[in-house]
Amino acid sequence: MKLSARNVFAGKVVKVTEGSVNTEVTLDVGGVKIVSIITRESAKTLKLKKGVKAYAVVKASEVLIGVD
Repeated sequence: MKLSARNVFAGKVVKVTEGSVNTEVTLDVGGVKIVSIITRESAKTLKLKKGVKAYAVVKASEVLIGVD
């Protein structure tokens, strides 16, 4: 697999919440939780479920930072 994104984090799926169109997937990456919203179809194609090893791929231009 070739990607232009340089930030790839290996983790394990700890939660999958299906919605009517999208699925929320939570990965545990070394104790840090990363949450992503993907289409239900993509989640099914990737066979994402709790306990599966997966990667979070983060493109630097897509990261948002906020403060309280």
